[in-house]
Amino acid sequence: MESRILLADSSPVFRYGLENILKAEGKCEAIDHAENGEELEKLVTSSEYELVIIDCMAPNFAVDNVLHCQRIRPGLKMLAITAAHSGQSIVHALRAGITSYVKKDCSMEEVLEAIDETRDGGTFFCGQILAAIESEAIPVDNLQPADASCDPVVLSNREIEVLTLISEGMTNVQIADKLFLSGHTVNTHRKNIMHKLRVNNTAAMVMYAVKSGFVSPNRFLFHQ
Repeated sequence: MESRILLADSSPVFRYGLENILKAEGKCEAIDHAENGEELEKLVTSSEYELVIIDCMAPNFAVDNVLHCQRIRPGLKMLAITAAHSGQSIVHALRAGITSYVKKDCSMEEVLEAIDETRDGGTFFCGQILAAIESEAIPVDNLQPADASCDPVVLSNREIEVLTLISEGMTNVQIADKLFLSGHTVNTHRKNIMHKLRVNNTAAMVMYAVKSGFVSPNRFLFHQ
């Protein structure tokens, strides 16, 4: 099956702008458009998509459209890209079946990272979305649907790279320089790793990296 993405947004400027970027980056072989929730659900019913990118807060769309799409195609990967909204509205979207979530004012670098990680089976939240969720005092771990499986923690290749470099003592600035990323994107990866591992400090991240074999414990034995 060819790599196919569905862009669901009421703004043609956003849809066609993102389509041109994705094609220029070689991110997709085919791209379809939906300008309202009804059209979205019809397309999801008739075609299989590797990823749906949606502004579920845009005019003519609703969080219910996300829920209906998940009922039509259980496990469908859906990346929300929306403007600023309350933490509670974001929580509703995630519970309805959104896989990853970033804001429209995030950098294109961060948006492309979110697309890659979501397509690869991971999740991605920009720092602003995580902050909005935390303002509602609801951990990301508790946002999964009730029938979600108890899968093990899975870090993306990029997250493993970042975690390894953190464990080697590199700063966000040094990691950004080494991986050719912005400091903001590195910080976002750090936050996503901490949420996935359910830890709240660097020491716990390093311990996980050692236990998982990403870094050797020997490097810490004679470190002063």
